[in-house]
Amino acid sequence: MKRLSLIFKELLKKEGIGKVGSLCRLGWNDPFQEMAVSILDGRGAIIRLNEPVKLAWNLDGELAGSSYYAYSPTDHDDIIIGKEKIIEEISKYEHPYFIIDLMYWDEHTIKEKRKLALQLNQSYGLIRDYLWGERLVLTWLNKEAESSMHFPLSRITSFKGPTHQFLAENGIKEAILLDPWAKRDIKPEDFTSKAFIIGGIVDKTGDKKGTTPRIGEKLQENKIKVKRRKISLMGDTVGVPDRINLILEILLKMMFEDKKMEEAILEIQPYRDARWRLRKELPKHKIRLKGMAIIEKEIFHKYSRWLNIRWKDFQKVLDDLNLKAVEKEKIKKIKENSIT
Repeated sequence: MKRLSLIFKELLKKEGIGKVGSLCRLGWNDPFQEMAVSILDGRGAIIRLNEPVKLAWNLDGELAGSSYYAYSPTDHDDIIIGKEKIIEEISKYEHPYFIIDLMYWDEHTIKEKRKLALQLNQSYGLIRDYLWGERLVLTWLNKEAESSMHFPLSRITSFKGPTHQFLAENGIKEAILLDPWAKRDIKPEDFTSKAFIIGGIVDKTGDKKGTTPRIGEKLQENKIKVKRRKISLMGDTVGVPDRINLILEILLKMMFEDKKMEEAILEIQPYRDARWRLRKELPKHKIRLKGMAIIEKEIFHKYSRWLNIRWKDFQKVLDDLNLKAVEKEKIKKIKENSIT
């Protein structure tokens, strides 16, 4: 699956453009993604200049001297690539929708709604790093949810009706539901789906525990085939981030960067989530020795390979569990002395 910046570069190449500059400052890491998203937002176009712009990038993203072609944030007569051309080009591909289902918005507290709105704002930024805003969909969007958002809803797909209605109106009869209670992990073969649904609710703990499957049931009741899939880490969902934007980021990394699931999780896993998983793992290695509960100190290196932990995180979890880390050789000597 191709991200927007790659499609945009291919379009530039078709137009005979090997280098392109900008008439305004670009703040993103990927200038091609920023240009393409801005043009799709209706802000500017690629134009031909009478005098070359001094700073330009080649299609490999490297700085490469000047260019007569540049992104302009304002309207011009001599447009080479505008919004219509990019839309025509991306229509040749089948990019999926990433749907955040807000059916349970009203079940959140005021504080939870603020946190949810922040996660949606971050999701908006994320989708624009890979695709464009229209591919992010908010369903069941009521007036309170609308007023809580911190980004322009006109730049995504806002839908006041239920998710099943949105899917039906877009001819989608089957979707993937990201569900921590699912039996199967999401796999690359699932990436052909036209829609991926993330529940706009945290349901691992508290009174909302187990809510996500009900989203799937609602879809199936309305004749949408649902494939429930989870994101797991070494066979367990403990330690997998549960924030909407982080779930979306893991999914996007797997789809557009060919990252393996564990690799994608490790790249973005908050230390807090890593510590939760470590609390579950360390008791498996507990040794009783001379009345003390200890583990081998070297185990830190094992877990740091697939958990985003630092030594201070490791030590904090040890303290929480009343465990002490001792070097393997020292444990061996203590055992030998105990025998003799």
